[in-house]
Amino acid sequence: MSLLRRPLLALARSEEVKRGLMTMPLTAAVVRGYVAGESTAEAVRVTADLVGEGLAVTIDHLGELTTDTGRAEDTTKVYLALLDDLAAHGLARRAEVSLKLSAVGLSLGDAGTDLALANAHRICEAARAVGTTVTVDAEHHEIIDDTLTVVHELRREHPEVGAVLQAYLHRTEADARDLAHEGSRVRLCKGAYDAPPTVAHQGAAVDRAFVRSLRILMAGQGYPMVATHDPRLIRIAASLASRHGRGPGTYEFQMLYGIRPAEQRRLAEAGETMRVYVPYGTDWYGYLTRRLAERPANLSLFLTSLISRS
Repeated sequence: MSLLRRPLLALARSEEVKRGLMTMPLTAAVVRGYVAGESTAEAVRVTADLVGEGLAVTIDHLGELTTDTGRAEDTTKVYLALLDDLAAHGLARRAEVSLKLSAVGLSLGDAGTDLALANAHRICEAARAVGTTVTVDAEHHEIIDDTLTVVHELRREHPEVGAVLQAYLHRTEADARDLAHEGSRVRLCKGAYDAPPTVAHQGAAVDRAFVRSLRILMAGQGYPMVATHDPRLIRIAASLASRHGRGPGTYEFQMLYGIRPAEQRRLAEAGETMRVYVPYGTDWYGYLTRRLAERPANLSLFLTSLISRS
């Protein structure tokens, strides 16, 4: 299955394939199995259901690589409205938001970093006002430095802002050491973007790198957020937490909406903080193809939908 990862990631970058698939009448089961819906109202309804099951949530409005300031502003306003809706429904205590900086301006040339920082600051202010916070997602390896620079600046006024590290990158152990300080919220995931061997581990080496970075975070003074669906890595995380005297509320597990929901409920029922990553919006194509690359077994469901589209 690992042989499928690179071709699937290539599909995520293909505009021709994207245009074709987004105009096909795919069955709702494929997209809605992994995406909460297109509207903020749908995302809030899914969030309420998950919170009702004892789960925590982080919500991502899909979209990245914004190429104009107008769209960056629109995305910022979507997040502001989302946060208002979470507060209005009494969900802010259990639901935060995840934000890709490229969606709010980071990709807009020389001025992009300043624009993304300003827009992210507005979202962080709104999150604090309703009693929740923001986690800044990691993206492709070329913008990790810019992303972490913005996170550092945001944390001057909002130290609760979360950062995301991708274990498959060679640099991540060093980044984990830098971020494993008191009060620092850090999500560790394997990584869902394509990257060459010069900057990223390949194959089984990614799991070993994940464990090395996880050890650093669990031994540190911060708040690790363990983003994995891998049963072995979940067991290792629980063991490391116990070894370092971490009790409930000093770390959490995170999984994607639609992936291993029974395991999500099991962890929550066992007293673990289990947060579900809930994406929504119309720009689902890149997200879905990266999910297929992470877990190629999902490809059978996707292909079944394509065959039955008529």
